Amino acid sequence: MSAIHELGALELWRLLHARQLSAVEVAAHFLDRIERLDEANAFVHVDVELALRRARELDDADDRTGLIHGLPFADKALSLREGQPADMGSRWLEGTIADATDPLPRVLDAGGGVVLGRTASPEFGFAGYTRSALHGFTTLPGRPDLHAGGSSGGAAAAVAQGLLPFAPGSDGGGSIRIPAATCGLVGLKPTRGRIPAQGGVGQVGGLATAGAIARSVIDVALLTDALIGRVNGVAPHELVLRSPERDDGSLLAAAIRGEGRYRIAVMTGGTPWDSSDDIRIAPEATAAVDETVALLERFGHEVGEVALPDASGYPEAFTDLWRGGAATIPIPVEERDRLEPLARWIIESSDALTAGGLAKAQLWATDFERRVLAAFAPWDAVLTPVTALTPRPLDWYPIDDGEADFRHQVLHTPHTSFVNLTGLPAIALPVHRIADGLSMGVQLIGRPGEEATLLAIGRQLERRVPWEQRIVDRMRP
Repeated sequence: MSAIHELGALELWRLLHARQLSAVEVAAHFLDRIERLDEANAFVHVDVELALRRARELDDADDRTGLIHGLPFADKALSLREGQPADMGSRWLEGTIADATDPLPRVLDAGGGVVLGRTASPEFGFAGYTRSALHGFTTLPGRPDLHAGGSSGGAAAAVAQGLLPFAPGSDGGGSIRIPAATCGLVGLKPTRGRIPAQGGVGQVGGLATAGAIARSVIDVALLTDALIGRVNGVAPHELVLRSPERDDGSLLAAAIRGEGRYRIAVMTGGTPWDSSDDIRIAPEATAAVDETVALLERFGHEVGEVALPDASGYPEAFTDLWRGGAATIPIPVEERDRLEPLARWIIESSDALTAGGLAKAQLWATDFERRVLAAFAPWDAVLTPVTALTPRPLDWYPIDDGEADFRHQVLHTPHTSFVNLTGLPAIALPVHRIADGLSMGVQLIGRPGEEATLLAIGRQLERRVPWEQRIVDRMRP
């Protein structure tokens, strides 16, 4: 049998369910790997005692039907868990311990997961790369000179090193898709509202939602089903907004089948940031899209083009909504010198944001959302690069200048944030290989609530492109 860390999450679940492996065995195996092999700095905290106690409880339980029964995961540093560190990557919160558990970790616990610790995030998740003064750089596994992407960079680096079979992340502007693509993994950002525990509802702009990162489309689907936390087959939505579920409640089934012929459009007309930044698309990003198009046509899909609607007001609207979210962080003015330059620039610039300015940004975003959905409606999925540039060197972002740092992030990832603003689902797939074995990912954007379609297309590509095996091969001596 393959080593435990080489098995996919669904394979591990089957062995746990059949009692051929115990949750304690699995947890101990991954905890040992974390201690010995986390060269990328994926974890910022590990709780061995908590993990093994939880694993023993699951081994003793009669009910083993939880969607992720006995499977290890880690909370992203932005998710709070009672009794665990709650610094959110910020020196301002250094030493803080959470006094309550957020809804998302509770959902994963209810599904039978075994939490091992916490994965790295930049300060408050504000960056598309993962570095903080508190915890240092999280790097691309095997390449200590390159960023792993962010803000769920710790989650992606953990999966890519074989320290976890899958990992939850959160995505407010690309924070799941960017590190997944960079690390050669699959990452799914669901539709706004699809994950009841953290679906963007109740946030300024509705930008951030939880999602899944894994080596395979099937394992991403498994974890996403667990994140939804259905009760008797129904997602337990607590607010009026509810995303449609045309898949009848099983994303895993859609991913396993991987069936269907679809209409897929390559997005043309530039990026939403073209009016404010000098966006350059690297040849490697173009090649990733071209390779994907060739595969899709070979599979029998109809491939065409769709133009991005006019986005001339996008940079101002998105930035104001981003600032609006930052304005909710309750840090006193006299303590802001403890923030890093990027977080300080975002939070301090939010001070000048008026109620009228925020309302104007939201109204523009709503109109843009309507126009994008109308343009994309004839297509089952829309294709773009994930990143415009190849994985970035550690010194590429000007971390001492918050505004310049933000602008560099725009240059690197101009295709991701508009998916958050419009609330659409999107999946990152590491289709293309470039120099030194690195990956360039593509993004497939779906209709509202149609994650199943994205997973089906992704599974078809996965059958032809061996990205999961590449990660497993890299783990072996």
